Amino acid sequence: MRYQISGKQIEIGQSLQTHVQDNLGGIAQKYAERPTDATVIFSKSGPEYACETTVHLSTGLTASAKGHAHEIYAAFEATAEKLEKQLRRYKRRLKDHHKDRSTPIDVYGGASYILASPEAEDEAAEPDSLQPIIVAEMETQIPSLSVGEAVMQMEIAGAPLLVFREQGHGRVNVVYRREDGNVGWIDPKTN
Repeated sequence: MRYQISGKQIEIGQSLQTHVQDNLGGIAQKYAERPTDATVIFSKSGPEYACETTVHLSTGLTASAKGHAHEIYAAFEATAEKLEKQLRRYKRRLKDHHKDRSTPIDVYGGASYILASPEAEDEAAEPDSLQPIIVAEMETQIPSLSVGEAVMQMEIAGAPLLVFREQGHGRVNVVYRREDGNVGWIDPKTN
């Protein structure tokens, strides 16, 4: 597994990097069959350290967790505990959904844009056009998944929604968390 361990405006020592690699490697091997890479970012906000960890699996799933503590090692331990709980909870589902999959999930490229907030503009002024102001443009990945895999990926990532290409018919679909706690699924029809 590849590791990317970094700090935002703080130094990360070799001892902490070794500790992170040993613990994450153990968790990933125990609960995830084929982890590909892990990203761990440490930061400091006031008296607290924060740790944000993302582990990518070869099945296309991504597990992520965040933790905070007054010591940097404790922040990582809190994050590792949350990550282990996620992977343990979904281990059976991961195996059931992906046991027949012999190849990694297909991923399609797409564009992702960040638009200027309407609150940022002057309320009294009339806009020149209805086109939004693009603040940033990035590349994003759209996985090819079944609906069940998409729901599982959304839950593991803790995301409010997931855009994916439905494996059966190839159209772009969306699953999202509804306000009532259920999961919604948008499957557009073709003309």
